[in-house]
Amino acid sequence: MPLSFLDFLGQLSGNFSLFETVMLILAVLLVNGWTDAPNAIAGAVVTGALPFRAAVLLAAVCNFFGVLCVTSVNASVAETVYSIASFGGGSKAALTALCAAMTAIVLWAGLAWCFGIPTSESHALVAGISGAAAALEGSFTCIRWDCWARIGLGLILSTAAGFLAGRAAYNRLKTVKLSDRTSLLTQLPGAALTSFLHGAQDGQKFIGVFLLGTALAQGRADEDGFLIPLWLMALCALFMALGTLMGGRRIIETVGRDMVTLGPCEGLSADLGNIACLLGATLLGLPVSTTHTRTSALLGAGSAGHVRPDWRVAKKILLAWLLTFPGCMAIGYWMAKLFLAA
Repeated sequence: MPLSFLDFLGQLSGNFSLFETVMLILAVLLVNGWTDAPNAIAGAVVTGALPFRAAVLLAAVCNFFGVLCVTSVNASVAETVYSIASFGGGSKAALTALCAAMTAIVLWAGLAWCFGIPTSESHALVAGISGAAAALEGSFTCIRWDCWARIGLGLILSTAAGFLAGRAAYNRLKTVKLSDRTSLLTQLPGAALTSFLHGAQDGQKFIGVFLLGTALAQGRADEDGFLIPLWLMALCALFMALGTLMGGRRIIETVGRDMVTLGPCEGLSADLGNIACLLGATLLGLPVSTTHTRTSALLGAGSAGHVRPDWRVAKKILLAWLLTFPGCMAIGYWMAKLFLAA
């Protein structure tokens, strides 16, 4: 039977470590909606298909329903994150380490936002949890490398497929010769579906961490009976949507103006390429980075257009992506050491 909301409140009232963990998970969900979701609407905002505030509201609503709808029928992404590493040392120590992992993600995402760089909170999440678990256990044998292999495969596929799909969509649309007005209007459902799939992918990952925290509070972290209650889906969806409403204009400027020059056709092409990749990954239960997929699709569509992308900006973004895994793992490791010693 899934955990009821009243049982969950009872656990929170009697376990301060769990309360801290939940607050940090919700904070990370806000940060994810704030820093990841802008990628979904960057094309629509830059090309003028939607004004910024209307695009943000659309993304927030679609993020919310993406978490609810897809998690209800396929929770395999959440299960992958749930089982990424094992936490020993007792309930209190395990929750302390998980708190350290969430803190590491907030620090990393905040730093990236200051520079307007779109980073993947999904990969920061996996790396931070793994680093914190390693600090708790004293070795890296606690990490489920088979789950890491799925995430690594998702990283490679999302980046390469996003770029190629965005480029292929642009080349195809040029033969159809849609008018600029038609391309702009078509970007509206494109931005909506992209935001929906962002919620479907990223919302599940944080639901997995949420369930991990409640399991650790009970002194277990087994995968038997992996059931997600509806109230938890709604709670995570709500906080991701609230984070999306915070905006993220800096990231839109970086990927939609500094990195590439987008016209109506390029914007629609990026939407189509990104949707194809995210939909395929979600149906297969493959955890991919929505940030990587969307940014790569924008770069692919932009590079196929008439204006050459700014590859210096693209290289800066790529460097941030490469540093996310070792950086967040190291921060999660040392934050856990610090928290456990306190």
